[in-house]
Amino acid sequence: MRALTSRGVLIADQPTTRLTLVRHGESVVTVDQVVGGPETCSGLSPLGFDQAACLRDRYRAGHEPAIDALWVSTMPRARQTADALNEALGLDVNVDVELEERRPGDADGVRWADYSERFGDFRLLDNPYRPLAPNGESQAQFDLRIGQALDRVIAAHRGTSVVVVCHAGVIDVAFRQLLRLRPTGGFWLSTKNTSLTEFVTDDDGARPVWRLVRYNDAAHLAGLPDKTEPAGA
Repeated sequence: MRALTSRGVLIADQPTTRLTLVRHGESVVTVDQVVGGPETCSGLSPLGFDQAACLRDRYRAGHEPAIDALWVSTMPRARQTADALNEALGLDVNVDVELEERRPGDADGVRWADYSERFGDFRLLDNPYRPLAPNGESQAQFDLRIGQALDRVIAAHRGTSVVVVCHAGVIDVAFRQLLRLRPTGGFWLSTKNTSLTEFVTDDDGARPVWRLVRYNDAAHLAGLPDKTEPAGA
């Protein structure tokens, strides 16, 4: 495909790089309403497994672009989602700890209802250097880690199609960095479990221009409940 650079110069045909980000299925920690970091993530809920199976069947049906490489976070909820998807893909699974969700430090395993009382409002936008909790990551640290991780994945698979099974926070960072948006504030994303977010570029330069093809595509979840209601709800 012939394309224009950011300066409007026509360049020769370049192979398309396709990056598809998949949020994991619904997790047990979400149903239990606790902060699910690396220490306490216990994988998918029953609904989460159903969502992952629907995603697998979507790819198995053959209507999605062919995938050349599959990457995944180390966290159980992401690994289990990727394992289900890979039943349709049959690829080697590349696992990268740097694709984890924002690290909560001492808030790992804390109930959502208790978080603010112990650590304050994590949604504060005026201090990107404030960690989620002691020994946790700030937004700036998270942005840097995810940006570097995705840059490595993209560099390893230029001209091919790669899927990364990860987390809502990772997708938010990718959205802002690839489209060159402000790093914090301005808008909130509400990324659905097992939804597809896809970017493509035909630019192989140092700062490729990415195009957003789709965000939050969860058509395969039709007929499933939106979420599992917490016990006692």
